[in-house]
Amino acid sequence: MNDLTIPQYARARQPRRARYDEDTINDILDGGLVGHVGFIADDRPMVVPMAYARWGQTIYLHGASKARIVAMHKDGDPISMTVTLLEGIVAARSGFHHSMNYRAATVHGTTRLVTDPGEVEEALKLITEHLLPLRWNEVRPMHDKERKATGVIALEIDAASAKIRQAPPDDDLEDHDLPIWAGVIPIVTSLGAAVGDGKTPGEVPPPPSTHLARKKFA
Repeated sequence: MNDLTIPQYARARQPRRARYDEDTINDILDGGLVGHVGFIADDRPMVVPMAYARWGQTIYLHGASKARIVAMHKDGDPISMTVTLLEGIVAARSGFHHSMNYRAATVHGTTRLVTDPGEVEEALKLITEHLLPLRWNEVRPMHDKERKATGVIALEIDAASAKIRQAPPDDDLEDHDLPIWAGVIPIVTSLGAAVGDGKTPGEVPPPPSTHLARKKFA
């Protein structure tokens, strides 16, 4: 794939950790559970965690129709989202060199309020199935009042970048002889076994979507 467009301000201060190719960025976006979305509301910067889904170079977000990100939005407003996958705590021989191993992607773009009923439904399906693959057809259809209470925003990606650290501590050479343990404590993100809420009549086992989600986010 071609690299996404990267404006000058998006270039990383540490180029050795930066990635700008579309495959790397999409892999991080598709592997995340929560995106931290940044926008301006009442002339103030806001960042909120949100569920999301990617379709090509569009990120779909949903929230209550009265939520600020929906109600105060105008088409073309600037917006950004960051997804971070933590992979380890890097313990060094000095406090200065402690760090984290991670993969993070940040996308910049503009907003578009999704109003077409067909696109709204498809966006909500994509967001649902990003978390639980095939879940949309396992549940009942949305009621009209639920659709009216839900707003969908499209983030059209104009630029994107990734930052990755996957390495042991970067200690000073003279510190290697110190009798201090150093290394990486892995961070493992996975989904546990599904637990029912106890309100479903009869014996209903967890559906395929729960097993697919555990496999996807293993």
